[in-house]
Amino acid sequence: MRAKGPNHVIGDVLFNDTLAIPFAATLLFASIQTIHGLVNTFKSVWSKSSRLADEDECGPDATIPRGWPHSQVENLGGRPIFLFAVARLAGCIALFIISVATFVTCDKLRSDVPVFRLLTECSELGLAVTFSYSCSLAITSLTVAKWSTRATRYNIALLLVTFGTYAQRDLWPLATYTLEPQDIAEGPILWAKIAILFATAIIIPLFVPRRYIPVNPKDADAMPNSEQTCSIFSLITYSFLDPIIFLRSSTARLRLDQLPPLSDTDYSTNLRERVFSRLDPFKGTHQHLMFGLFRVFWKEFAIIPILMVCEAICLLLSPVAVYHILRYLESSGHTDDNIRPWFWIFCMFLGPIGNALAFQMYCFINIRTFVWIESILIQLLFQHSLRIRMKAGGEDIDRLDTETITNTNQKVSISAAGATRGGKGMRSDNTIGKLNNFVTTDVHNISEARDFFVLLLFAPLQTCLCITYLYQIIGWSVFVGVVAMIALIPVPGYIASLTQKVQRERMKMASHMSCALHSRFHIESVPLAISVIRMIKLFGWEGRIVDRVNRRRIDELACLWKLKVSLSIRNSLINFMPIIGMIVSYATYTVIMKQDLTPSKIFGAMSVFYMLRLQLYRLSLHTNVVIQGKVSLDRVNDFLHNAELLDAFTRTPNADVTSDATVLKDQSAVGFNNAEFSWSLDSKNGSLMPSSRIFRLRIDGELLFKPNCINLIVGPTGSGKTSLLMALLGEMYFVCTSTDSWFNLPRDGGVAYAAQESWIQNDTIRDNILFGNPFDELRYRKVLRQCALEPDLELFEAGDATEVGEKGLTLSGGQKARVTLARALYSPAKIILLDDVFAALDVHTSSWIVEKCFKGDLVKGRTILLVTHNIALATPVAKFIVSIGPDGSIRTQGTEIQDSLEHDAELAAESQRDREAVELANEQYDASNAPKAKAVDGKLVVAEEIAEGHITWKSLKLFVRSLGGDYPLIFYSTWMSTFLLTDWANTFQTWFLGHWGSQYEIHSPSEVNVFYYLGIYTSILCTTILVIALANIFFVYGSMRASRVINKMLVESILGSTLRWLDQTPTARMIARCTQDIRAVDGPIPSSFLTLTQIGTSLFSQIGVIIIFTPVFIAPGAVVAALGFYLGNLYLKAQLPVKRAMSNARSPLLGHFHAAIVGMVSIRAYGAEMAFKDELLKRIDHQSRMVRISYNLNRWIGLRADCIGALFTVSLASYLVYGDRHLGAANTGFALNMCLKFCGAILYWVRTFNDLEVQTNSLERIQGYIDIEHEPKPTKEGKPPASWPTSGDLRVKHLSARYSETGPRVLHDLNFTVKSGERIGVVGRTGSGKSSLTLALLRCILTEGDVYYDGLPTSSINLDSLRSNITIIPQTPELLSGTLRRNLDPFEQHDDATLNNSLRDAGLFALQEEMGEGQITLDSNIASGGANLSVGQRQILALARAMVRGSKLLILDEATSAIDYKTDSVIQATLRHRLPADVTVITVAHRLQTIMDSDKIMVLDAGRIVEFNTPAALLGNKNGALRALIDGSGDKAVLYSMAQGTSAT
Repeated sequence: MRAKGPNHVIGDVLFNDTLAIPFAATLLFASIQTIHGLVNTFKSVWSKSSRLADEDECGPDATIPRGWPHSQVENLGGRPIFLFAVARLAGCIALFIISVATFVTCDKLRSDVPVFRLLTECSELGLAVTFSYSCSLAITSLTVAKWSTRATRYNIALLLVTFGTYAQRDLWPLATYTLEPQDIAEGPILWAKIAILFATAIIIPLFVPRRYIPVNPKDADAMPNSEQTCSIFSLITYSFLDPIIFLRSSTARLRLDQLPPLSDTDYSTNLRERVFSRLDPFKGTHQHLMFGLFRVFWKEFAIIPILMVCEAICLLLSPVAVYHILRYLESSGHTDDNIRPWFWIFCMFLGPIGNALAFQMYCFINIRTFVWIESILIQLLFQHSLRIRMKAGGEDIDRLDTETITNTNQKVSISAAGATRGGKGMRSDNTIGKLNNFVTTDVHNISEARDFFVLLLFAPLQTCLCITYLYQIIGWSVFVGVVAMIALIPVPGYIASLTQKVQRERMKMASHMSCALHSRFHIESVPLAISVIRMIKLFGWEGRIVDRVNRRRIDELACLWKLKVSLSIRNSLINFMPIIGMIVSYATYTVIMKQDLTPSKIFGAMSVFYMLRLQLYRLSLHTNVVIQGKVSLDRVNDFLHNAELLDAFTRTPNADVTSDATVLKDQSAVGFNNAEFSWSLDSKNGSLMPSSRIFRLRIDGELLFKPNCINLIVGPTGSGKTSLLMALLGEMYFVCTSTDSWFNLPRDGGVAYAAQESWIQNDTIRDNILFGNPFDELRYRKVLRQCALEPDLELFEAGDATEVGEKGLTLSGGQKARVTLARALYSPAKIILLDDVFAALDVHTSSWIVEKCFKGDLVKGRTILLVTHNIALATPVAKFIVSIGPDGSIRTQGTEIQDSLEHDAELAAESQRDREAVELANEQYDASNAPKAKAVDGKLVVAEEIAEGHITWKSLKLFVRSLGGDYPLIFYSTWMSTFLLTDWANTFQTWFLGHWGSQYEIHSPSEVNVFYYLGIYTSILCTTILVIALANIFFVYGSMRASRVINKMLVESILGSTLRWLDQTPTARMIARCTQDIRAVDGPIPSSFLTLTQIGTSLFSQIGVIIIFTPVFIAPGAVVAALGFYLGNLYLKAQLPVKRAMSNARSPLLGHFHAAIVGMVSIRAYGAEMAFKDELLKRIDHQSRMVRISYNLNRWIGLRADCIGALFTVSLASYLVYGDRHLGAANTGFALNMCLKFCGAILYWVRTFNDLEVQTNSLERIQGYIDIEHEPKPTKEGKPPASWPTSGDLRVKHLSARYSETGPRVLHDLNFTVKSGERIGVVGRTGSGKSSLTLALLRCILTEGDVYYDGLPTSSINLDSLRSNITIIPQTPELLSGTLRRNLDPFEQHDDATLNNSLRDAGLFALQEEMGEGQITLDSNIASGGANLSVGQRQILALARAMVRGSKLLILDEATSAIDYKTDSVIQATLRHRLPADVTVITVAHRLQTIMDSDKIMVLDAGRIVEFNTPAALLGNKNGALRALIDGSGDKAVLYSMAQGTSAT
């Protein structure tokens, strides 16, 4: 026979001797390394010149030799890593020495035997080569820095292969009855070798710290997150969180600076650099966002399926182990598989531990990935929002409520019969609303769909594995059970369709509540009611609104009731479908297949059927979530690819909107030439504005603004003055009408912009003014003085460090306007665009700004474009004036102001009427002499409350009492009884199955009555299903009652609060209580409470069963319970502050995003995009940090709870197998089943308890808003007679008032009488008490003295009765989003004829006809706050609403100060001629013309009446205050004639 060659010999070795596997791995790794080295050598030679250049650039420091081992220790990552590497080297050397010593003793070792023959004769030669190679790798990792990582990985892989080989040869046989270790002849050397291999291949790699490798080496963290540097063992067990856990247990409060920093892999800046080039459509990518995300995060999405496969396999280990253990007990120790029971007990430990490790790592990677995705999506949305067009002209567009974000994709359409503000028509698609919806709802939906792999991979894989395993146990009967389950799927499917129908109905209702455009729902919406809560209180509508809200709430809860009941029934069916399948399988197995249903088969299959139930539940749970996430991803993708961009970002401009830029010769010019602008290129799109005409701004010829001076832009309301500024800023579509069309706004010197509706950041006053510019003390003080802000800052204790809150809630309208103006003036911009900055200012302040600011040094050398109605105020400082006609065309332009006025009679008349106000201001006001006072606090008066600690009884009591209703004892006893009954029934049915199986152990199969046991078990099951469904429905009924009661208490409390409390509380928080916190009461809180109760009762039942069957386990059970609660307590202490911080971190992020979107025009005008992006990144990082820590803490407790449960299960199984065997297989299986359920429920209970604790923050916040100061509630005695009031008679005696109990008096001992039908004018400088008087008459502030209205003292009348019979029109009236009809008559008390008459009498139709606008009808839609109407139109509608109310007392508080004179004249004419003769009118005004024809005039100063008489009588007093004002006026003769005319009348 021919001798075999070397190749054949080596092949024989590999196939016949497994000890040759490490040698083969050595050859493979050495070959790979050789190839890799050759490739690197080739690359280095190829790029030798560039490498030398790089080395030269490294500088002299790089070539300085450093001592060894210090430099190597540093290169490896520190001393611990170095010491572990040394330990690995020592282990490798020890293994090499052992293998050589063993090889030397080999009896086949002879000189005549070829080396390759020795490999077959003496395997230790191969091992010696393997370990020598391992030593060389260990030495390389210690000495060569650039090869260290790769050498370490090869070495670990080699050692693992070797350890696995010895495990198969020598460890596995120990678990069998028939096999013996193959290398047992080596004696103790074998076990020493295995121990060293275990240490070097497993222990050292698991416990060695990892070297920190920064994502950006130029921006490495000085103190990196321990998550990046901890060992693999610490990472997979989340032990790197131990310092936080134990720090929180030893301190009363966990501060944010004590939490771990954010990993640099999570930095939003690093994520942006990593993925934006592949996801941002503006950078050239056109693929769908989903594919882009898969492409970017392919590594993470590749690891997740691997973990899921491991999890699915590990989940089956426990059922397999239970089956084999019970078979061992059934056969009294004689089994066919020849495997010792301790191995299956070990599998009962290994399965849950492996499953826990795989599942927790899946959650860790998955959540981290979607935190990254959420960060990226928010950045993408914000980045793209900087490019899109705000169709309605910047900050004046119709918007969602700025304090709350709703989950609805609302679209706003406006009737063509509405009214318009020139260039500020509404958008057809609510851009701001969409963006808010994207960043709140859609990004959240995408993040919630992160478990899509469960739906696509895990659930199908687990189902297939379960069915395969069941087939091995009970044969083809499993397919009968599966068919039965499939046949039952249509039942929960039908219920699911009903659920979706109810859900759509509920979302439709929620959408109506959110957008408030539907006529039925506009005032029932709690957020909308709160947004106009001051109007509700001033009109006395609280009771009606509460009734409507409650009725609306009942309708919503009816939908919620249907939804929850259908969900309860569906979940019950899904939970019991696998049990039904199990029954059918067991019946088939025993009745048809005539097989013995032993306890091992029952309990071995039972857990698997429970797994099938879990998969069905997961499929039902995740399907809708994943679909919803995909829809949201499609919406975001559509926005990123199809949103309308500004002309500056349009990649392929339309030919109709381009021009020849070379036509413009002077690039510094500001102006237009033959240009046309539109808010929409679609000429048929009439939905953009509520007018019958399509607005276009047209500039025929050339319009160049004069540089380095003030340019006025004037025109009637709705002519397009704001649109002119928006066109310059590039916010409108530029339509090229000729070859020489152009417009230009040079930005080299900077541009500043102040919108009419001031945009204020949630920051301090100083930071709002600085707006990111360096602080210059001298310039800053000049700005404060010239903008008349110094007196206002004196009112705040914190001065300019006062936080203004959302939308500047701590500032008045005038203060916000001046802060916006100050921001523009302080900026270094050479061009300033001011959009009617006088609109929110009284004439005194406006005059000060004209004199001190526009004539000051801060505006010198700067080009200012000023839109204004107050022509006379601005004329003295203007050098150029542009007049725009009602049709959006330029009427006049010129440098001579007087010539422009002569050519425009309307402007000239308006300028003349305005002069008296200017002169009045000069007489009355000086900012330096303004009264100074101190506010209680300069900061936000009410800080957002942050709960600390565990659940308080007070917060739970609110829910528990409402849940129990009027008969809590009956409710809770019934509810708990049903829970106990169902839990005991579930426990009994499990025991009964084991009892059934035990009959086959003591009887022959023919003696077991299968139908008897099957019938009893089916009866128990049906009863359990019915009782559980009834118990859940009973609880749902109680939860609906709790939701209704708590919502009613909250709404009544807020609507019944004082104006003082409303001033101190941001609207956003009130809306959050009534939406976000009430939603928690509707869903999460009762759900968690129910789950917590169910699991708690189950835990007691399960531990009771374990103790009954194994009394010796009382102590271990107590230890496990104590340890579980100890760890749970540690976890909760650390988790609660983190979760609360996480909740609080989201609001600033959303607030910044929303504020930036609302002020996008201003941000783009200032060129401040980068600053806002940087701030957004900081807030994203803060939220990411809190989210990552919170979810990592979940991983910490989850793994430890599973470990405790696994140890307890293994202990019980060991005792039942090797200790007490008298229980039998059936009871043993029952006890193990209860143990497995108990261990799984511990973690679930802790997690649910944690969720409930966090959710009860909502209850705490709601309780805090119930326990507030309230106005007196209506009483029976306070109800006035039905005929009251019959006249507008008003008598005031010794009236004093203050805003709070401890505050100073703002009114002092006022005494006056007003006869019914009189018209009273009230004048006085700022702070004289005019507005306080109006509030005192309505009892909105604390008053002393007596006020008699139609003979009755107002102090004895219910507030709702008093205020419903007095109407006040403030300076900025509040309008509701909805139809005009609902604004005039929100409670449907009048017919259309009455409403139309009120509009006609108020002068709206006449004004529109004069302006050439389409007529508003009762069906015209009004935007939120009347944003699609001019200020004058809002005032006219407010007056029409007052006329509809028919009050005998009408109060106008500065109602005409911010509108043009034409509209003012219309309103004054209405007041004089259209009101009934018995209506008393009190007008607070600055314009003397407005009140000079009043019957009487009251002059106030410092809260006291200076003068009160007829105009003629007051003018007769030579030393009188009113006469002094009129004598100094330019319209002295007109005012005197008005007074004399009133006297004659």
